Amino acid sequence: MPGVVSLQAGQYYAHPRNAFWRITAELFGFDAAAPYDDRVCRLTAAGVAVWDVLQSCRRIGSLDASVEPDSMVPNDFASFFATHPDITMVCFNGAAAEKNFTRLVRVDHPVRSLRLPSTSPAHTLSYEAKLAAWRQISG
Repeated sequence: MPGVVSLQAGQYYAHPRNAFWRITAELFGFDAAAPYDDRVCRLTAAGVAVWDVLQSCRRIGSLDASVEPDSMVPNDFASFFATHPDITMVCFNGAAAEKNFTRLVRVDHPVRSLRLPSTSPAHTLSYEAKLAAWRQISG
């Protein structure tokens, strides 16, 4: 789920210290400081969709560890994959997203999965190490 700053902004990865936009801008050749809609368009043009595993949950604060497990409602991936049958890979931004997907989502769509290091500032891996791992998605 998006953190508090992202929910308030109505934008994925809006926290200024989250490395997601900086990393994806580096990988796909756009300006990380461009308006949000432009960044989303650039990712879409590169064949990248951004969607949360969870449609809703209860959580105090922004940390994934604070999500109440019994409150988790997954997004409808079966419909998403039916609408977008060319999707062949799902990449997870951190271990929590992968864990929630594996636990909560059941789909028949054949798809590879790849867990990447979280771009959250709470994940203490260096930016350079995160970028190196994320290079796998840029083809």
